[in-house]
Amino acid sequence: MSFVEQTKFWNERFNKEEFIFGKEPNEYLVNQAIQYLKPGYTVLCIADGEGRNGVWLAKQGMHVDAFDVSDIALAKAKKLAKDNSVEIRHTLCDTDGWIWQANAYDAIVAIFIQFADRAMLERIFKQVHLALKPGGIFILQGYTPKQLEYKTGGPSLLEHLYTEEGIRQLASELNILDLNSYEQELSEGARHSGMSALLGLVAQKPK
Repeated sequence: MSFVEQTKFWNERFNKEEFIFGKEPNEYLVNQAIQYLKPGYTVLCIADGEGRNGVWLAKQGMHVDAFDVSDIALAKAKKLAKDNSVEIRHTLCDTDGWIWQANAYDAIVAIFIQFADRAMLERIFKQVHLALKPGGIFILQGYTPKQLEYKTGGPSLLEHLYTEEGIRQLASELNILDLNSYEQELSEGARHSGMSALLGLVAQKPK
């Protein structure tokens, strides 16, 4: 899918009054950030959509960069940041269009980036490894294949869902601090609502 096609697809989803994934941060992100991240950290939010996670991180005193392929989502994210009196550097681009600079971030966050097939995920993990500072933290949350039974959010394609084995392979250059598959009730706007089959990863770039 081209950049223009991606933008059109996601703009159609985000072009609503309400925040389709809600305004509250992802619970797994919050729990792990409290443990591993600190005020003053520089953080990149991959495909941050309407901004709920980036805004929460900025409210914890972190310096946040965020990008997304949807200009409608970014407009909502900028308003959410303003409403919460935080500043975030927003960029309109996709994961391949982002300029990944070496050793640039203390942490990188990827919450439900399940538009990515295996080939794109491989690129993202390589780019994350490049862009993290030594000792930097990567936090990922996504759905597992069992989510196809629940149908409470996420993609319908098996190759876009996460298994522990697959994520462990992708994270081979990082030190895994947490890798966990579990089931939990989600309440993240209309798009992520109900019992869900989830995977969480926290990994660290070797110092």
